[in-house]
Amino acid sequence: MVLLAGALDVVFGEPPAALHPVVWMGRLIGALEARRPQGRPSVEMAYGVLIVVVMTGACAGVGLMLVMVLDRLPWWLALPLGAAVLKTTFSLRGLVAAANDVRRALATDLGQARAGLAALVSRDRELDPPHIVSAAVESLAENLVDSVVSPLLYFALFGLPGALVYRSINTMDAMIGYRGEYEYVGKTAARTDDVANWVPARLTGFLLVALAALQGTAGAAWATLRSQRHLSTSPNKLWTIAPMAGALRVRLSRPGSYAVGRAERPLTPRVIGEAAALVWAGGGIAITAAAGFAALLAWGVWR
Repeated sequence: MVLLAGALDVVFGEPPAALHPVVWMGRLIGALEARRPQGRPSVEMAYGVLIVVVMTGACAGVGLMLVMVLDRLPWWLALPLGAAVLKTTFSLRGLVAAANDVRRALATDLGQARAGLAALVSRDRELDPPHIVSAAVESLAENLVDSVVSPLLYFALFGLPGALVYRSINTMDAMIGYRGEYEYVGKTAARTDDVANWVPARLTGFLLVALAALQGTAGAAWATLRSQRHLSTSPNKLWTIAPMAGALRVRLSRPGSYAVGRAERPLTPRVIGEAAALVWAGGGIAITAAAGFAALLAWGVWR
């Protein structure tokens, strides 16, 4: 199922918004968020817990119902339907395409390149070209976890319910898991996302180091990961950004927050293309590994 889902992602990309479960999740989160209490931190935090419980419970329930339906179908119908649902929980082609759109726009239209960053980052996008390159490469590295490795790992461990629950957690974090007006209501979502990505982020960091070996920069990737992974307040963020910086021999930074890697090369659009190639390779390995892991677990359960 995982391999077929990966093929669907590579060939077709994202399904229409009307059919995309993440869009439905976003609408439900938005409806719950619109009714949040305001002005009382303890009540807001309690309501944030409720949002997480409702979303994860709903997605787990939907996932279990899908599994029961698929179990009743012949394999030749259950397999493509299950793969189509699984594909909606991860996005490799879409991630790389968004970064390449920014790369191409940098050559002709700075405004378009800044607008293209909206598909990758939520930070201020009024950046100069080197910082646009940095933001795109950082997003590729970080979202290799969120968009590919994590949902596939949770599918391998817990099936479709696991993948859907993870996607709901990550979507909640993206919508309300940041400081400012969501400081209290989004705290549980943000912490849950940190926990869910703890292992996948570290696996992905080691994967990027291994891929760097193919281009002779594994030593720099490992050294940067080992020495600079703690330079962000996030427990997971730099586990992939740091080795990506080392692998590409560039310095990646978010002004006022962190800077990792050594500036051995300038941040040009070519760097985005090289990062995208690493993400393609890492995503392909993640898909293959998840398929093998899921098969081993299924064999162990049913033998």
